[in-house]
Amino acid sequence: QVQLVESGGGLVQAGDSLRLSCAASGRTSSIAYMGWFRQAPGKERDFVAVIRWSVGNTYYADSVKGRFTISRDYAKNTVYLEMNSLKPADTAVYYCAADESLMSIAFMSQSRVYDYWGQGTQVTVSP
Repeated sequence: QVQLVESGGGLVQAGDSLRLSCAASGRTSSIAYMGWFRQAPGKERDFVAVIRWSVGNTYYADSVKGRFTISRDYAKNTVYLEMNSLKPADTAVYYCAADESLMSIAFMSQSRVYDYWGQGTQVTVSP
């Protein structure tokens, strides 16, 4: 089992930056990928970014490419999501996810693949 705890959400203005953190515990040696997803009210949970845990390869949704950066601190079992140039459309609950699957990184953009999820952290971007 893997446990995930997100932190770092909050209320910011358009154009601001915010960094989310997700700390993993438990059987972290089995993690192959960690990803970020987000869900706005009344909408489906959407892919944001994913990182291959061991080698650091990354993959992003087109909507955040160039603005968001996913990274990880291997020693701290923590993944980060640096969000710059935030827009009101980025407002959502952001979820961290982890999985042991050794699939292609693009395949890991599907939320249904992930076995482990955090509780979510709210990000609100005002105009």
